[in-house]
Order: sequence, then C-alpha cells, then structure tokens
Amino acid sequence: MKADTILVLGSTGKTGRRVAERLEKQGVDVRRGSRSGTAPFDWANRTTWAPALNGVKAVYIAYAPDLAVEAAADDIGSFTQLAVQSGVQRLVLLSGRGETEAQRCENIVREAGVEWTLLRASWFAQNFSEAHFLEPILAGELALPVGDIGEPFVDADDIADVAAAALTEDGHAGQLYELTGPRLLHFADAVAEIAQATGRPIRFTRVAMSGYVAALEAAQLPPDVVGLIRYLFTEVLDGRNASVQDGVFRALGRRPREFRDYARATAATGVWTPAVEDRAPSF
Repeated sequence: MKADTILVLGSTGKTGRRVAERLEKQGVDVRRGSRSGTAPFDWANRTTWAPALNGVKAVYIAYAPDLAVEAAADDIGSFTQLAVQSGVQRLVLLSGRGETEAQRCENIVREAGVEWTLLRASWFAQNFSEAHFLEPILAGELALPVGDIGEPFVDADDIADVAAAALTEDGHAGQLYELTGPRLLHFADAVAEIAQATGRPIRFTRVAMSGYVAALEAAQLPPDVVGLIRYLFTEVLDGRNASVQDGVFRALGRRPREFRDYARATAATGVWTPAVEDRAPSF
C-alpha cells in the first residue's frame, strides 16, 4: 500500500512512538497524533479528530486509557466512521488479549468497510521500564495483587514492527495477530530477570487486592483509573491469557523477542539504576 499520510495515534506512548519512528525511517509521511501534535488529537475532544484525519490514508489506532473503559466502544465507532468518510483506506487497531470490551471495539473496526488488521497484544515488557512499574523497580520491590499466573510479556518493539508492516505492506489485511512473547513468565520471574540484568536486589511481593486498591486511593488516583487497574488484575490476569501465540511469527516470519534480551538491553540504558543524591561530605 502506498499511503500518502499515515496517522499514528498515541504517538507519545510505548507503541505509537515506536511505530512513528519506524515509518519515518521508511520515508513515510507520518502525522503524529497526540495532544501535543502539530495537528493535535485528543480522544476526549472530538473537534480534533477531523483535522488530524485530513488527507490520511491509513491509521494506527491506540486508544487511551484502554479499550476496556466504558467510553471506548462509542469513541472507536465514531472515530472509524469519520475516518472512512475522510478517505482512510486502512485501519490497524492495537487491542488487548482476553478483554471482552476490547473485542467489541475490534468488531467495530472489522465492520468499518475498509482494510483492517487487529493486533491483540499481551502485557508489554516495557511496563517495567516505561510505565507504572518503573518506580517500584527502582525502589527495589514491585508489589502487585497477582499470583502464579503466567504471562507471555511482549516487547513493544515487536508490536511496532508488526504495526508498521500492517500499515505499509500487502498481505496483512483481514488478519488478527495475537502478539505475545515466546514464553510464559510469572511476574516474580520477570522481576528476577530484571534483578539479574541489573545486578541489583529487586524482589516481587504479592499483595491483596483490597490493600492494593487502598494504596491507589491513598495516592489519589481517579476512581476510573483505580477501577481499570482492578479489572486488569482480577479479570485479564486470571489465567485466561496464559498461553503463547504465534502472531509475531505469522506477521514477520521471525520469533518474538525474549524477555531476557529486553531486560539486558534495558538495564544497559541505566533506566533501572537509582539516582544517587549528591551529598556534601561531613567532617
């Protein structure tokens, strides 16, 4: 597909940023869709949608905060309808595994009347380095309300590679790719691999959901965010997604990246190295 302009939504996020970078390296005309973009895009402000879609032939759809929230289906439905009316010919949707609400959004994109590709991804490895798990990792302890549930953490770079291919190449239209890493890890296993890669003592602790929610509320997180986190840890991480899938291989013809390789490469950047405060010497 020779796309004139590709709109990448969530272009400051973990996957959108990587998708935009890959497309730009290919010489594609990329429009970065974010609240701070040249043509600002905000899911909560529908007046920003049409300008962002002007002249666009393909769209990478990353919905914030998550396709599981109540407003997602209505937003995705209205956006895809406007996109098709604006001349968009291809839609690539980032979705989540085991989420009934997300699958409603997938069906909306399937029925939009243009080429579509669905990327149903497992938990991102980068949640440990670019999101809410980073601070606890730096502090030396990650405490979560999840037990011995295996999760095939997927690297955001693999998602971006698949998305870039689906946006620019033939052969991906009408495909549902379940994107996972190559093996299952418990959260404790993932933290242990990060500890090994960094050479730091980092531990994983399982906590009760009630205590975890109380801590989130004490930190004054909005109720809808607390509700989303509760949903992700009680339903999505109930074992339903404890399987490895072949979406990366089907899309790209190669194995997905190992979590161990992600941990080593990320540790080398220093992001998991706590900052040392400068203190004046005492005499």
